[in-house]
Amino acid sequence: MEHLERCARLLRGTLVRAAVRRYLPWALALSMLAGSVLKELSPLPESYLSNKRNVLNVYFVKLAWAWTFCLLLPFIALTNYHLTGRAGLVLRRLSTLLVGTAIWYVCTAIFSNIEHYTGSCYQSPTLEGVRKEHQSKQQCHGEGGFWHGFDISGHSFLLTFCALMIVEEMAVLHELKMDRSHCLHTAITTLVVALGFLTFIWVWMFLCTAVYFHNLSQKVFGTLFGLLGWYGTYGFWYLKSFSPGLPPQSSSLNLKQDSYKK
Repeated sequence: MEHLERCARLLRGTLVRAAVRRYLPWALALSMLAGSVLKELSPLPESYLSNKRNVLNVYFVKLAWAWTFCLLLPFIALTNYHLTGRAGLVLRRLSTLLVGTAIWYVCTAIFSNIEHYTGSCYQSPTLEGVRKEHQSKQQCHGEGGFWHGFDISGHSFLLTFCALMIVEEMAVLHELKMDRSHCLHTAITTLVVALGFLTFIWVWMFLCTAVYFHNLSQKVFGTLFGLLGWYGTYGFWYLKSFSPGLPPQSSSLNLKQDSYKK
């Protein structure tokens, strides 16, 4: 338990800072551009992480929203209830996860439709021999073909959105004071560590996507959708009264407004 608490303090001191919330979006955007330029001009040699079947991609990134949802749900519920004691406010704050789910669903549907309407089926990965009889990606793959369209990076979108959402929700720890003997202490400490490591995984895999996968325009659009999803909620809508609201902090509104003005 002592090691867990030490790890939680380290992650808390790293991710809960206002500077992290302010500069992480810029850091993600710039690292995506730098990684993409590196991929085009001086590609890195293939590695375990360049294989789409690596463990982090298969068991974490492919389920990124599920991991984020399942860890944020108890974290938001426990921390918000401990601070406010109001079940209604907790339910209101938990609706951020429903909003996030809607953003994830709508954006991935948009990406899929764009790839469908801009794509064609080919006989080989080198885009030779158009197979016009196959009008969908599923049908094309089912018949052994290769579908090529404008494939907006879902990884760039979702990893950006998830990392920024976790960092925003962990801001509640600024206000959280809890004795070690409190019944919720172990649960919240464990969730802080889990969310902290999950954030680092999302950022790391975002960087791997930047240097190994997709072309520049596909990653730009994916990252842009992730940034817009985050800013449209935490930077705009959640500042309004008719919204799920920001994490309960005594000065959250002022801090948030100041951070987006700079």
